Amino acid sequence: MNSVAPRSDATPVRALSLRAVQRYGIYLFLVALIALSGAWSPTFLRADNVVNMLVQFAPLGIVVIGQVFVILVGGLDLSVASVMATAAVIATAFDDTNHSAPAVFGVTLVLCIGAGLLNGLLVTKRQVSPFLATFATAVVLDGLRFAYTQGAPSGNVPPLFHVLGTGSIAAVPVNVLLLFVCTIVFGTLLHLSTFGRRVYMVGGNAVAARLVGVSPDTVRIACYVISALLAGLAGLILSGYVGIVDNWVGRGFELDSIVAAVMGGLALSGGRGSLLGGLA
Repeated sequence: MNSVAPRSDATPVRALSLRAVQRYGIYLFLVALIALSGAWSPTFLRADNVVNMLVQFAPLGIVVIGQVFVILVGGLDLSVASVMATAAVIATAFDDTNHSAPAVFGVTLVLCIGAGLLNGLLVTKRQVSPFLATFATAVVLDGLRFAYTQGAPSGNVPPLFHVLGTGSIAAVPVNVLLLFVCTIVFGTLLHLSTFGRRVYMVGGNAVAARLVGVSPDTVRIACYVISALLAGLAGLILSGYVGIVDNWVGRGFELDSIVAAVMGGLALSGGRGSLLGGLA
């Protein structure tokens, strides 16, 4: 007589546990790391030390937010460091012409958007790989910047950017406030808007996204524009923090931001991950 073994629920439970680890593992690791650091050094969790760490992380965190959008659509942006340095040089050049601070700020970010648009068009319309397209943009920006500055520091940072880098509001550093604002605004855009859903659709399956009326090219271009815009903002903040416009402001941020996003659970193939995961 044949006996039928009872169905085991171990496999679904195991799969659920694996998904939970993939989704929340980075947060658990971060909490454990903070707890261990606090136990090792009693001063680690002091308010002034936490604020100091956030101040130093803020420019990179803002760049990571933009990088998250690009990675989610299956790309990457190697031009962010060049955009950061170029934004600082442009801002200083316009400030020397006695334009108002808001005008300098606006023109600088508009030109950064142009760099993101170039990246997006190269990737979508010319079918250049994201690696080569963004690297080429970085090389062009570096060349133009060095031709203008002759390789020397460009001068003092405009007063507005000193405020962005070192100012504070109610004892909270301005750059930390900007990081929180960017996290809330772009987190809402990514996770609670139609555009955010389209980002995940394009990253997960661009062909299927096109079949339901979503333009993958438009979404990808928008993501590269967001990345360049935030990189420009981060460049102004970092220049204000260090107090000088250097040609290598943000050097290494391109790889740091990609590594941070991937360690936070984003897949380089696109379509999987979250903004908070990238920041963690």
